[in-house]
Amino acid sequence: MTINEIQDELIAEFSMLTDWVDKYEYLIQLGKELPPIDPQYKTDDHLIKGCQSKVWLHAELKEDGKIYFTADSDAIISKGLVSLVIRILSGHTPEEIAKADLYCIDQIGLKEHLSPTRSNGLVSMIKQMKLYAVAFQSQLKHA
Repeated sequence: MTINEIQDELIAEFSMLTDWVDKYEYLIQLGKELPPIDPQYKTDDHLIKGCQSKVWLHAELKEDGKIYFTADSDAIISKGLVSLVIRILSGHTPEEIAKADLYCIDQIGLKEHLSPTRSNGLVSMIKQMKLYAVAFQSQLKHA
């Protein structure tokens, strides 16, 4: 699936949930389904700056030319948010990730229903994933 197809699927999933209690429960469930990050990546080097809670993010460029992300958080909502963004961006090329417009964040209503600190954390997660993509793009050009 393309990044936009995944976003459209998420928009459809969230639209079936009528109130924000259900949407938060769905985010928490997404976090619970997030595959565990290798403990070696739960270091300060992998912490996302700008998140109030601790969110660790690891990116790996595999031989298929795509980036795969793993993450964890010490907060259940943040873990759900990073799981959501991983679902959208993981398994795509550095170029696709760097150029991605994550319109689903607004369409789902996350920015307006998250606290300012969680909203800033979400923006920081996306920014960090895009920075990894740009770094891997550069690495590929010089390989």
